[in-house]
Amino acid sequence: MANRKQTAGAGQDFEASIWQTAHWLNKPSVFQAFTDGALEVATDSQTDFWRETHYGFIRDSGHFLGFTTSGAFTAQVRVNADFHELYDQAGIMVRLDEKTWLKAGIEINDGRPMIGSVLTQGQSDWAPGCFTGNPNDFWLRVTVSNGALRLQYSTEGVTWPLLRLAPFPEAKTYTVGPMCCTPQRQGLRVRFSEWSLSQPLGRDLHDLS
Repeated sequence: MANRKQTAGAGQDFEASIWQTAHWLNKPSVFQAFTDGALEVATDSQTDFWRETHYGFIRDSGHFLGFTTSGAFTAQVRVNADFHELYDQAGIMVRLDEKTWLKAGIEINDGRPMIGSVLTQGQSDWAPGCFTGNPNDFWLRVTVSNGALRLQYSTEGVTWPLLRLAPFPEAKTYTVGPMCCTPQRQGLRVRFSEWSLSQPLGRDLHDLS
């Protein structure tokens, strides 16, 4: 696992971790929470989130650990993973139900790591882009407020370029948290850390801080 720093006393007590108030959709067979606030997951076989477009199938089997929000929010997470097989993916997810969600992060596509997102409102789209930086260590930030979703990423946790701006339904609650999938294999090891969930930051669209 990239840049693993285990603190003294780190261990498997999931109930004592910051993740205890979240709930799994498709709990992985192997996962571990640490007292330093990190969560490590190994993906199960042939897991994915997708709905209909191009392929015709529906997949709702990926791993997602979701926190329930009280309305609008900003969420942020750091992701470390050793991506190397087609469609290996890890990042963040925002979800209303099985037909309305967004997932974003690094995904292996055409032999290279791409940064992108899938927005699903009945059917899925896919918006990948080239990634400059270390794909095994990156940050994601998502803000949902006033009917809009703002997705940002960072290569060093300081500057946050815009990855996507999209309409997203207003709701009293959302579910948001880390996500990972391996549609063509199992065993991708992912480390999530530096998780935060707060009220919307309210910054200007072109504020990169």
